[in-house]
Order: sequence, then structure tokens, then C-alpha cells
Amino acid sequence: MYSLINLIFTVSVLLQGYCLQYFLGSFLKSRTKSRFHKFYVMAVYGLLQLGIYWFPSIGCESVKAVWKTVFSLCVLAVIAMCFYKAFHTVTVFLVAAFCAIADISAFVAVILFDKTGNKLLMIWNWCVGKGLITSEKTFETVINASVIGNQFLTEAALVLLLYLSLKGIVRNYQEKDYAIQRTELLSILPPAVVSLLLCALLRTIMYTVEGNTVETVYDKYPLLLVILPAILLLSLLSILYGVKLFHDTVYLNRERSNRIILEKQIGSMQEHMEEMERIYSGIRSMKHDMKNTLSVVLRLAAEKGESENEELQAYLSELNQTFDSLDFRFKTGNSVIDTLLNMKYHEALRLVPDLQMDVKKFLLPCDLAIQSYDIGVILGNALDNAMEACRKLKEKEPEANTFIRLSSFQKDKLLIFKIENSFDGTLKQKRQAGLPETDKEDKKGHGIGLANIKNTAEKYQGTMDYKIDGRVFILSVMMKNERGIEQ
Repeated sequence: MYSLINLIFTVSVLLQGYCLQYFLGSFLKSRTKSRFHKFYVMAVYGLLQLGIYWFPSIGCESVKAVWKTVFSLCVLAVIAMCFYKAFHTVTVFLVAAFCAIADISAFVAVILFDKTGNKLLMIWNWCVGKGLITSEKTFETVINASVIGNQFLTEAALVLLLYLSLKGIVRNYQEKDYAIQRTELLSILPPAVVSLLLCALLRTIMYTVEGNTVETVYDKYPLLLVILPAILLLSLLSILYGVKLFHDTVYLNRERSNRIILEKQIGSMQEHMEEMERIYSGIRSMKHDMKNTLSVVLRLAAEKGESENEELQAYLSELNQTFDSLDFRFKTGNSVIDTLLNMKYHEALRLVPDLQMDVKKFLLPCDLAIQSYDIGVILGNALDNAMEACRKLKEKEPEANTFIRLSSFQKDKLLIFKIENSFDGTLKQKRQAGLPETDKEDKKGHGIGLANIKNTAEKYQGTMDYKIDGRVFILSVMMKNERGIEQ
């Protein structure tokens, strides 16, 4: 019987190790890419925890409680540092939270099933007294089965509560890429620390020896059988909801920052495009008048037929070609979009001189209801990302073919933009946000282009998606061709 109980306990410890690697792996990057990584973590955690359990401790109960808590924290910290890239502030919370939740789960499981085991023993003794069980071997068998079953249920409840609690934290804490500051750590760490201290206190007072019998604190005070699990579960909930509150705060702050940046970007783009449109309108008007004047001068010079006018005619022809070059390379029918495309094209040529930019299939409907500035935000951010990708590709492979292709089509009221560009084939994706991550050092000031595109598309009940086809990055933006919802 004892060997089977020890087996159940060992399996339980290994399953706790599985929960640990799942919890740490959700927040921290592994040091190795071995497929056996999780088994190594489970094995090391299991061995160390079994060592804590079987290693004799010296001192009074309060000293033992503190010693086990401290040693458990050290074990978790060592595992985190050895198997994960854990030199982050969040690691402190992860270690404390796991240790606290594991202790709470153990106490809740023991309190719930300890009385169950005692009740079963009372039932079997009653059966013996009533003559329902007459064989000593049968009595021993049911007693052993009760003890083993109770141990199994206790360990199963422990592991299940531990796993569900950790899963709740992983699900609620979605901003896993966010670097927690030391001051911010104080907002999520206290519930875990308080829970640890509570469990250490329970270890000290849970069992007392009266004469030759061991009594639990709720044997003396039966009301604690209800109060203790309630306190422990409330402590567990304080950890879970503390994490959710912290995540919501981080998310709202990030959204607020992104919104401010987006508003500044839109405002700057509006001012820039209005000025560019005014300038280009003036240039087009002047060019039109000058071309008419040049045509008259060229015709008059040609009528003379004199050889000395040949140099004048060549000069005027060259001047006429110069005016032709002032025409917009890309014409979609929307002055704002035309200005943006031509501006981005010349900017791209400065970065990648041989870049090919094709917008022949980019057509806008006549009944366009989407604000031109919103389309400008989408195209501006998309082209900036595409140009940066082409520049990086050209730096790595000077002979590589670089291109940007824009296309669009409308299906019913759904307007779809597609932006394709060449890139080096490597894409670093954020762990939780589902968007590519910028590789620039200033991650707070960069890397929000796709997020801005997504937010703008959502104003028109649309969405954004991307995929990779070999070394081609394809961005798709879908929006309803209707008046947008102000956010």
C-alpha cells in the first residue's frame, strides 16, 4: 500500500512539474529548442521537490514552515534561470505566484479530502460493528483501498486546481511581451506573497500533538473547516484577479499611447497632404500654362527655319520634357492618395534605387465613402513597412529583386486592399498579439504600424490580415465602403 501511495505522490509531483513548465514557458523563452525540454523541467522539479519532502528539517514547526517555503522559492528560481531566459522582472512574480498557488492547492485538497478519509474509516468501523464486514482480510482491503483512493483524489484535486489556476493567469495576462517595471511589480506581487505567508502560517498551526494523538486545527475548531478553504480560495482569486487588473491597466495604457501616436500621425499626415496637394495643384496649373506657352514658342521658332534656332529648339524641347516629368507617376483619381503614392515612391527610390512599384491594379470606386485620410493612414503605414523590408533585403542581398505591388477590388460593399512586397524571409512575431514585431531598438516608438492599420480598418467594420508566400509578405485590409464609426 505504501509503495502505491508513494507512486501516486511521485506522479503528482511530476504533474506539478508539467504545470510549472507550462506556466514558465508561457512567459519566458526557453534556453534550448529540444523537444525534451519540458521533460527535463518536470524531472528536475520532481527530484528537488521530493528532496524537500523527504529531507529531514530541524527546528520547531514555524522554522520548518519558513524553511520549506524559502527552499521551494529557491528551487523554482534555479529552474527558471537554468531552463529559461529568466533575467526579467516578471520572473519574480512567476516564481512567487507558482509557489503560492501550489501551496494553496495543496491545503485546499488536504482540507477537503482529509475529512472524507476519516468518514470512510468511521463507516468501515461501523460495518464491522454491525457484522457487515466479518473478515479481517476484507476489512484490511477496504481500509487500504480507502486510503489509496483518498490519496489519489487529494493529489488529483491538487494538480487540477493548480493547472486551472495557472491557466487562468496565462489566459488573463495577454501582454506577455510587456516588460514589467520594478515599481509595477508591486501591483501584482503582494497577493502572491501574502498567500505564501498565509500558507506558512497554516503549516505552523495546522497540526498539534495532544498526548499521543495528532489533531488538526479544524478538529478543535470545526468552523475552520469552512473558513480555511474560503480564505485560501479568496487568496487564490486575489492572485488571479490581480493579474487581470494589471493586464487591463497595461492594455489600456498601451491603447491610449497608440491612439495618441495615431492621432498625431493622422494630424501630421492631414497637414502634410493638404500642403502637398496645394503645391502640386499650383505646379499643375503653372505647368499647363507654361506648356502652352512653350508650344507656341516652339512653333514660331520652327517656322523661321533658321539654323541659329536649332539650339533654341533643343533647349525648349528639353524644358518641355522637364515639365512632363512633373506629372504624377501614379494616378488613382483621388488627389490625396495620388500625392501619398508619389511621395512614398520617391522616398522609396532614395532607399532602394532599383525598387519596382506597381499600382496598376489599385483602383478606387467612384462612390468611395471611406475617408481619404484613413486610406492614407493604411497605405502610409503599409508602404513604410514595405520600404523598410525592401531596404533590409537589399542590404543583405544587393542583387535581390525588390518590389512593392498594390491592388484593390470591391465585392458588394466590401473594399479590399492588398499590399505585397519582397522581404528577406525572416519575420519575428509577437508572442501574443499576433502581429510581427519590430526589430528596432526603440520598440515603444516603432512597431505600431500594423496596429494602426488594424484600428483604422475596424472603424469601417473591417479587419486586417497578413500571410507569407516564400519571400513575399502579403498584407490584406478589408473594409466596408461606408462612413466609418468614430472611435
